[in-house]
Amino acid sequence: MKWLSAFTLLLFVSVAQASEEKPKNIIMVVGDGMGPAYTTAYRYFADKKTSPMIEPTVFDRHLVGMASTYPARVSGYVTDSAAGATALSAGVKSYNGAIAVDENKQSVKTVLEQARLNGLKTGVAVTSQINHATPAAFSAHNESRRNYDAIANSYFDDKVNGQFALDVMLGGGWKYFIRDDRNIVDEFKSAGYQYIDDLTQLDSLKPGPVIGLFGDEGMPWALDMPDKQRLPALVETAVKQLTNDKGYFLLVEGSQVDWAGHSNDIASAMAEMHDLALTLEWLEQYVQKNPDTLVVVTADHSTGGFTIAANGNYQWDPEPLKAVTQSLSSLAKSMVNSKTPMDLAEAGLGYKLNETEKSLLQKVDMTNSKALYVQLKKLMDIRSNTGWTSSGHTAVDVQIFAMGAGKDHFRGHMDNTNIPKIIFELMQSK
Repeated sequence: MKWLSAFTLLLFVSVAQASEEKPKNIIMVVGDGMGPAYTTAYRYFADKKTSPMIEPTVFDRHLVGMASTYPARVSGYVTDSAAGATALSAGVKSYNGAIAVDENKQSVKTVLEQARLNGLKTGVAVTSQINHATPAAFSAHNESRRNYDAIANSYFDDKVNGQFALDVMLGGGWKYFIRDDRNIVDEFKSAGYQYIDDLTQLDSLKPGPVIGLFGDEGMPWALDMPDKQRLPALVETAVKQLTNDKGYFLLVEGSQVDWAGHSNDIASAMAEMHDLALTLEWLEQYVQKNPDTLVVVTADHSTGGFTIAANGNYQWDPEPLKAVTQSLSSLAKSMVNSKTPMDLAEAGLGYKLNETEKSLLQKVDMTNSKALYVQLKKLMDIRSNTGWTSSGHTAVDVQIFAMGAGKDHFRGHMDNTNIPKIIFELMQSK
């Protein structure tokens, strides 16, 4: 601990000495579950094969360091998203399930709250429900991530410096914000917030606070969206709504990289990575035009034990993943009780099934969408030669990417708690 404290002190000194790099705006991006295998696989997935070289991606262009992810001792070495987000939001190690509270269940200040105290506007743009573990750990405090209703209530009830914690809330969550016992959306509307529930309404927003909910819980998979993306639109809108003379803090999460990892669904995993990559490419252009903005990107942990190649075969083929026209979960549901399930499977997968693949699908109950989903995922794993070791999280270190004002402070290897500590210092020394 003495070494860690000394290292943290050196970070603070470094930040304090670089006064010319104080960002006006801070955008923190979390690729939930996005371990190094995901960014590597995305490079191969995005490769156009038009040259002998494999082109670098936006992740490659902005890689600056690595971070350890372990939670507090009581939870061992493998973090969940709540403890991981608490480490990234507050610089505090806590138990798995903790939402911005320490091991004693006492609230800890987050970087988003500090931004609010500094007079900055604040927001979240995520593809999960807006009261899910990561956005909640930046915007609320609770002893358990599973207390979804209570966390949703706190977004309205708990104030920071006499104000709501968030000016902009974009993501999913109808189930938690429009309930029989309480309609929090109506309460926000009465407080002057605009409310939208369809992505087509993003362009119609007027300046001012907004709550936008686009799903009962999380938003639909990227593969099931018209343009196979939705996070870039959320982030562009959030930035537009938050922009002001004093600056802003925005928390962005590519939430469903993690969900694809838990499901061992390589097709959705790459689609979610593409959604996040497009978001970072937009932010890359934004930072070029607004160099007083800091963008820090990392993951809370890795999910699924994803391996790029499997079964002793030195090969990984992303081409079949590019042909998929809808999420495998929605494809499975459409196949149930269909008179032509194989035709639907081929249309959804984007390729003709061989006899072995047809035989694998025919072995499952065609009235059971969950069983069909499992088998469709197996087909994609076989076609691409993808491997998985877990349906849960793993304890590998994750990458840190950064661009804009102050990016150099995140270079090298550090603990995940040091990321927000640097941000705290940047905000306090403005």
